[in-house]
Amino acid sequence: MNEQEKQRAVEILNKIMELELAGVVRYTHYSLMVYGYNRIPIVSWLKGNADESLAHAHKAGELVTLLGGHPSLKIGPLLETAKHDIGDILRESLEHEKASIAAYFELLKAAEGVSVLLEEYARDMIVGEELHLDEVNKMLRKPGDVEPFNP
Repeated sequence: MNEQEKQRAVEILNKIMELELAGVVRYTHYSLMVYGYNRIPIVSWLKGNADESLAHAHKAGELVTLLGGHPSLKIGPLLETAKHDIGDILRESLEHEKASIAAYFELLKAAEGVSVLLEEYARDMIVGEELHLDEVNKMLRKPGDVEPFNP
């Protein structure tokens, strides 16, 4: 991996780290804003997502330092719509997860043929994020709907 390829990978990994840290803040905030009969399982699920986002951010940061880079102290965009219905929270989550997947695909493209480590990392993360997207999509469907949710 040449210096330019390393710099590009570090740039994308820092972007991923920032997005994942935004996920920690976002899911923590959401977990505080859930009310109603199903609060307990939804809050638990949201807290789990916050924990997972923190682990993802940490892994991206470890890869930044592996490449000799400096991990970002920034946090990705935080959209506050002030809508706290579960459906609104899930739709915002869906958009956030799509942005994260796009960043992992960007890393995969930059790493192809250059770093097996980064390729495999990106592929593993894409698989996990796509499964998470599917989970959110299913939560947004009405009971009995088999067609994917389309915002």
